[in-house]
Amino acid sequence: MAVKIRLKRIGSKRNASFRLVVSDSRRTPTGRFVEELGFYDPTTEPATYNIDEEKALKWLNNGATPSDTVRSLLKKSGILAKFHADGE
Repeated sequence: MAVKIRLKRIGSKRNASFRLVVSDSRRTPTGRFVEELGFYDPTTEPATYNIDEEKALKWLNNGATPSDTVRSLLKKSGILAKFHADGE
């Protein structure tokens, strides 16, 4: 099973917020997911996000590939740097 870390859209029309979820890459982005890692709200100024570092590192070590937006959020929170430091 190819696993991805991606955003799942929630919220009302023109008031989007997102959950960071781990899901099978063959499923739709809004479909079933394996585990929830956090949330991202781009409508606030500045954008708000909260990611469970322990869970995210576990999934990255297990081979989950983040989407482009999730990769930038992981980079901002410093989780991606920890993942690369552990790999060396």
